[in-house]
Amino acid sequence: MTNVFDPALRADPFAAYRRMRETGRLHQSGFGIHLVPRYADCAEILADPAWGHGYTAGINPFRPGVDPSHLPGSFLLLDPPEHGRLRSLVSKAFTMRAIEALRPQVTELVDGLIDEALEAGEVDLVRALSYPVPLTTICRLLGVPPADRDLFGAWTHDISRGLDPDAVLSDEEKAAREKAVDNFAAYFGELIQHRRARPADDLLSGLAGTELTVKEITDIGVLLLIAGHETTMNLISSGVLALHRDPGQIPVLLADPAAAVEELLRYDTPVPFPTRTALEDVEFAGHELPRGTGVILLLGSANRDPAAFADPERLDLTRFRDSAHRQLAFSHGPHFCLGAPMARLESAVTFQRLCARTEFTVLTEEPVYRPSVSMRGLATLPVALRRKA
Repeated sequence: MTNVFDPALRADPFAAYRRMRETGRLHQSGFGIHLVPRYADCAEILADPAWGHGYTAGINPFRPGVDPSHLPGSFLLLDPPEHGRLRSLVSKAFTMRAIEALRPQVTELVDGLIDEALEAGEVDLVRALSYPVPLTTICRLLGVPPADRDLFGAWTHDISRGLDPDAVLSDEEKAAREKAVDNFAAYFGELIQHRRARPADDLLSGLAGTELTVKEITDIGVLLLIAGHETTMNLISSGVLALHRDPGQIPVLLADPAAAVEELLRYDTPVPFPTRTALEDVEFAGHELPRGTGVILLLGSANRDPAAFADPERLDLTRFRDSAHRQLAFSHGPHFCLGAPMARLESAVTFQRLCARTEFTVLTEEPVYRPSVSMRGLATLPVALRRKA
């Protein structure tokens, strides 16, 4: 069986995905873990309450014996009903109306960063644009003071790497993840106490005024900080690379940035391998899978499944104006990404302003990808920019 996690496939895993789709619905990979490569099957599992995370029940096979309190996240790791309770308390901050109100701030931020990039002429787009746009936005929403944002770089890197299954992590990487979780807990614990004493107009103050414990609010803050900038950072970088390779799509993006973002999410999915655990004995794809069975949903493959998308290897920024299927990059069902509206806004504004204001050229034919399995993104993206006439 092709090893779709092979670092040699990081830049181009799509032929391997195709072989897996063509050879079966369910692939064994050992240790009670199975791979699911097809769109319909991934969508089915994501929506089925028989599948979840299994941490609370102690049956998650991806991190056996690990104390969930030492893992980043909150409701990301929970199953109903606790998942729904926490999610409902946070969801008010992520309504379409609330997120749309952020558009002027995001546009001002993006334009300022583009001004700096144009002044420099050549930049690493990851550091100059993809990283600061979502990080600044989520920090503003949470109420993290601007002076503290630089603290998070190493912590978020260690947590993001630690999101991979423990079997592929070194002891040092697992220890770094736990230390980063502890650092965030200490930081947010202090900030939450400050907000309880002096509330401000931000999400942390709102959560501090609920019945949530400091630990629950801290877990929510860490999750939103990681999920709120890592995935969008990767989407922006990979999207710019895709547009560089197919510049004829740029006028299409400018005509409809929102539809373009959906296609860029499908074309190169930022979270390609989410996991699920069977919370009960289930029958799937002709197999009897016992409670505690783990599956890795190959969303990077599902989003290029020809059974769901015509000519799926082709970038078509008009695809989602009338597609019968949704891309699965934001998941599906009860764990659908809470921050999807924000990611869509940030990336649409960034792509629109970059393409409207600049002409850009990627300066390498072989960009370097980050080592993470669970997050797909570029480590660097050297780009030359000049002001569009």
